Amino acid sequence: MANLGYIQLSRRCNQHCLFCSNPDNGLSLTLDEAKELVDNLADRNYFGVIFTGGEPTLFPALPQIVGYAKERKLHTRIITNAQLLSNGAFVKRLAASGLDHVNVSLHTHIEELHDKLTDTPLAFDNAVKALHHFGATPEITVNINIVINAYNQHHLHKTVAWMVKTFPFVPHFVFNNLDPSTNRTEDHKETIPSMKGMEVSLYKALRFLELSGKNFRVERVPLCYMPDFAWASTETRKIIKTEQRFVHFLDAKGIVDQRDFMHEKMPLCSTCSYNNICAGLYELGSYYDAEELAPVFKDPTTVINRVKSEP
Repeated sequence: MANLGYIQLSRRCNQHCLFCSNPDNGLSLTLDEAKELVDNLADRNYFGVIFTGGEPTLFPALPQIVGYAKERKLHTRIITNAQLLSNGAFVKRLAASGLDHVNVSLHTHIEELHDKLTDTPLAFDNAVKALHHFGATPEITVNINIVINAYNQHHLHKTVAWMVKTFPFVPHFVFNNLDPSTNRTEDHKETIPSMKGMEVSLYKALRFLELSGKNFRVERVPLCYMPDFAWASTETRKIIKTEQRFVHFLDAKGIVDQRDFMHEKMPLCSTCSYNNICAGLYELGSYYDAEELAPVFKDPTTVINRVKSEP
């Protein structure tokens, strides 16, 4: 069981993504405050810490807090838009501080569309430059995060095919279905995808990654829309492994010790053989159509055994 803690270092950001779930509110931690939160995770015997935001690279003491977390024997990771990491010297500083892992957000292979989704000129170009810098920095493992939205839901498979070809050193891909309940999305409801809209392309993307020998995870997608890849659902894995997530938000949510990963379900979900290991559908009925759900009749034992056997 690998319990992870999330620490929002700063809620400042240098992008203005149309679907941002943690938009800029101007708040940031001090280095001492960040160290206290790292100590909390270390004292809990957590496996690692994920530094997030906003944009964590805007936290002036990022190399120092990464180094401190390494001193406390925590695996270190950042989730970043990578704009400032287009500077190779910054990447080298983070490598020297002991950064283990980075997740770079890149939502499509279409440059104009990525810049539109992030509402930031040159966002695509900077992220690509950063990824190439990480390719030359083997001590840091780099993953790619893709937010599934209405603009990219039909070409996810084309995006990952381009990414695997362009960045062959990337071993792992994360698909996050858009969180429609945020203030930013409220202003851009056109970005909200549908389950049926993403189904075919997501399947093709996951199958392509599997055949390419890549790892992947999917979040906020119910198992009836990924039945052949149920083991890759982040919520399903947490449910099976009874994991915990400690999250420090820089807003009214404060500190959240998450142990329940279930979302909303329909009555028909009780007939699904995956019911006990499926989280359901986040914001069901509010933003996603309940009629899109359907029961699956596959043996969950195979999924459970695979998840338990993997590190």
